[in-house]
Amino acid sequence: MQLKTVGYVGLITATLVSLGLAPGIAAEEAVLKYRGFSRTVPVEDLQSLAETGEPPDSVAGLLNQAGRPPADLQSLLTRELLADPVLLDKALNSWPGEWMLDQLGEAIYPSSGTARRQALRSALVLSATGDDQITLLEVLQNYPTPEVVLDGDLIQDAYSRLAVFLAPLSILL
Repeated sequence: MQLKTVGYVGLITATLVSLGLAPGIAAEEAVLKYRGFSRTVPVEDLQSLAETGEPPDSVAGLLNQAGRPPADLQSLLTRELLADPVLLDKALNSWPGEWMLDQLGEAIYPSSGTARRQALRSALVLSATGDDQITLLEVLQNYPTPEVVLDGDLIQDAYSRLAVFLAPLSILL
């Protein structure tokens, strides 16, 4: 199973390189969007919020403007979803999987707007590799573009749909 996982990660890497996306580059910044407000913040600041519950100033200001408690974003960033990377890759390369990528891609996408499905598929599979689970923070950290957009108004519902999509796969773990 480990050899298959390595093979799938290699295939994803080759695909991303051919699309001009850099799998060795993880998102360094996230453009957070809430209720018409947006701010570019380092992904490290989101990691700090996830780990401590205390939002750095870059995140706190936006959450305050949008009237959103930091605990909501912290909970979303750390919510664990079970996913085997090989099964996940196969599922995301199916028609229902592409639909799921399109749904989730409305809330998480590259700032360039191109290759949404491929970038998101890569981030999800890489996030599941090693520990058979995904968190939103890991997806952001593994996103293969220097900057990723996170629409805070849409992400809760989109991530919940991802959880429903992954539920049948987690039975196999």
